[in-house]
Amino acid sequence: MSVAQVKRIAISDSPWPWLAPLIALLVVFTIYPLFYNIWLSFHEFVPRKRTLAFVGVDNWVQLWNDTRFWGSLGVTFLYFVIALAVELVLGMAIALLLDAELPGFGALRAILSMTLVIPPAIAGMMFLLMQDPQFGVISYFLGQLGLLDKSTPILATSSLALIGVLLAEIWQWTPFMVLIFMAGLRSLPSEPYEAAMIDGASSFQMFRRLTLPMMSKVISVAILLRGIDLFRVFDCLNWVENMRVSMDAVIEENKLCEAAICYTGDILNSARPKYDLKYYVGLAQELEKAGAHIIAVKDMAGLLKPQAA
Repeated sequence: MSVAQVKRIAISDSPWPWLAPLIALLVVFTIYPLFYNIWLSFHEFVPRKRTLAFVGVDNWVQLWNDTRFWGSLGVTFLYFVIALAVELVLGMAIALLLDAELPGFGALRAILSMTLVIPPAIAGMMFLLMQDPQFGVISYFLGQLGLLDKSTPILATSSLALIGVLLAEIWQWTPFMVLIFMAGLRSLPSEPYEAAMIDGASSFQMFRRLTLPMMSKVISVAILLRGIDLFRVFDCLNWVENMRVSMDAVIEENKLCEAAICYTGDILNSARPKYDLKYYVGLAQELEKAGAHIIAVKDMAGLLKPQAA
């Protein structure tokens, strides 16, 4: 193809010069990895030969019969539904409240969007500390209100862990929904609302009959964007799991009992621990006698030497 032909294509009305870079990126980073992973799913890595061996549908059969897969899929779907519903309702409510030109509302909108620049891993660590049973502010206030025992670790209790993780998700990403809904609200025409007020319609009637129908496409886009992110969420949950300070010590029949010991330092004098190492060794021995099979020691203050930890 000559230079003249390339110039003619570039200045013509054909969409291909503009679509070609996007198509190339999709092929390289989306389509090819997708089919490559599907191809890998029919193979198994053989460490001794360091090659891939074809196993047919064995991996898919094993996945289908794995109860952990179905359990995790159910938890993911529950996480998706709850987070999306709460963010959708809160985002719309806050957007309606901030959709006004009152003094200070511009600053509120700017402050509200600050959570979006925080990396999810950092947000997960923040809520991990706030939900700590020893010094977490969320655990403290829930204990003061009588809703939760102060010694109950939220993220280490099976019935509360999902709620604790959802708090971080909703706190960080509800402003994203607010910004989308506010952009949609600002683009709505004012004439239908003026006619509705003349006819004596209430605020709720205008919201149900006018705002929601006209905002349907914006709401659909918001649900699509957040739904995709919620299904592939990893970093926040990964940090919460890896940095979790304490775990349940459950002794029930012959089930696995897990416990965790947190070695902390004095806040006022970090060079002096509250308890010496002998205390934690004795506690670990007691937990082992009680049936704890896994005992994890987390050195939060960095006071233990590697040999001691």
